[in-house]
Amino acid sequence: MSYTLHPLKKQRLQRSELAVPGSNPTMIEKAAESAADYIFLDLEDAVAPPDKVQARKNIIEALNDIDWRGKGKTMSIRINGLDTHYMYRDVVDILEQAGQHVDTILVPKVGVPADLYTVETMVSQIEESMGLTHKIGMEALIETALGMANVEAIASSGGRLEALHFGVADYAASNRARTVVIGGLNPDYPGDQWHYALSRMTVACRAYGLRAIDGPFGDFSDPDGYILSAKRAAALGIEGKWAIHPSQIEMANDVFSPPEAEVTRARRILEELAKAAAQGKGAASLDGKMIDAASEKMANNVLEVANAIAAQQG
Repeated sequence: MSYTLHPLKKQRLQRSELAVPGSNPTMIEKAAESAADYIFLDLEDAVAPPDKVQARKNIIEALNDIDWRGKGKTMSIRINGLDTHYMYRDVVDILEQAGQHVDTILVPKVGVPADLYTVETMVSQIEESMGLTHKIGMEALIETALGMANVEAIASSGGRLEALHFGVADYAASNRARTVVIGGLNPDYPGDQWHYALSRMTVACRAYGLRAIDGPFGDFSDPDGYILSAKRAAALGIEGKWAIHPSQIEMANDVFSPPEAEVTRARRILEELAKAAAQGKGAASLDGKMIDAASEKMANNVLEVANAIAAQQG
């Protein structure tokens, strides 16, 4: 093991992340009653330019009026891009008027670490000015060729950054990929078209102590496709996925929750290794298979998620 280690910056349960357009108050109210772990109120792609200002007002009102934390929700806002004139007002207005209810800010189309630094400077000043008592985290959307080319530098930039998200639609457009599908498999590609991108982003996250989150699956009439996409992401080490429709929430929660049999096996692994250690052994066997220190780490990963789910459920 290298002497240089980056522990997890912030543990949050993020199996499902519901995307909610700030321009739709009805959808915001319904989101509060959903089973989503995480909700981001969107000011960017889901909101048309003429509706940006009103969406910002809707979000401020909803953050202040609904007891999101009492409902077990982690709240995020997706601001507009740094290349727009909407971004600074998104940050200033929402944090000054409702910042005490914001857990993280999702920054779209991050291309270089300086993009995050720009937003973080604003957040730090507003927190101090408004006397906010909690530190607002930041999450970066990796959804351009530039962002993926710099993903390791972005992940290692430190500061408030807690997680990276993969934005498949804009990433496909940025790379001029021959597809019009948002997520899912491309019949013209022999395998998973996004495997490399997801894997590279996940490795960057795990190297620098960040959470790794998969983005949208556009066809909400295809639950089987969504589940397959989520399972492929989970196999790589990703811990959650967006839901662009309420029907996708339970599927994400299910895929990214360890099954009871897996939790039971994880506990048995720790028990058997503890017995082996008491006998001066570094390895043991369980059900005819060798287990060792690496098995212990994998088991602890499973139990960490299981414990977080149990804590959320009370």
